[in-house]
Amino acid sequence: MHPGIFYFARHPFLWPLLRARLLPCALLSTFVLVNLFLWTYLPQVAFLAIFHGRHLAFLNATFLVLGEAAAITALLFECFFADETLVDVFDATLVNEGCSDLVATSRTLDPAAGDPVKQLGKPMTSVVYSPFSLRQIIEFVIFLPLNFIPVAGTPLFLVMTGYRAGPLHHYRYCQLLGFTKKERKVYLNRRKLRYTWFGVTALILQLVPVLSMLFLLTTAIGSALWVSDLEKTRKSVGVGSSDDPESGPRYQDQPP
Repeated sequence: MHPGIFYFARHPFLWPLLRARLLPCALLSTFVLVNLFLWTYLPQVAFLAIFHGRHLAFLNATFLVLGEAAAITALLFECFFADETLVDVFDATLVNEGCSDLVATSRTLDPAAGDPVKQLGKPMTSVVYSPFSLRQIIEFVIFLPLNFIPVAGTPLFLVMTGYRAGPLHHYRYCQLLGFTKKERKVYLNRRKLRYTWFGVTALILQLVPVLSMLFLLTTAIGSALWVSDLEKTRKSVGVGSSDDPESGPRYQDQPP
């Protein structure tokens, strides 16, 4: 995820994508955070104190409220503002990293337009960075009580949530590869540990107050940089090579 942050800082062509969403991001994040701390923080501290003791309860309640704020803000932002922006960030990064052929399978590109963002044309098909997942929201609510477990509860909550959220960051990649639902599942399951770590890191960054939406964009950049590495590996050994454990050849039920 950190490469995404540094990449964003070094590539000004991505900055307008953030500026267009900066004010609604900041206002939405601040509104949600202030209200959660104002109305739910002390009740959660009181409840956690039963299990954790007074001092640890304040710390764990802070992480709990930040997690709730990040989830609510991300949900609202992705529903109303962000998914199109995340797709543009993801695709522009791929174009800049030499994966224009991959992006061109889903949208028109104009190489003469200038920087990678300006090259992005209209999508030829429906484009989604990360699909809305009711199941993920339900599981998030179910996993929240893990924070009641002293010391280990919050890390366990982050891992369980990251395990579910991590693979969604490559939903767009699988869409560009033309995978079916079954092929996508097989492909993503081959990298569960890496996706879990990616998801955990993304969630931790989104716990940072106010800056959570900035890190949502840099997470998309990090996801695209990972795809760029996978594509370079895939092309270097040949598309569909069975000797490439990381490139993700097309899944087949039966060998040819």
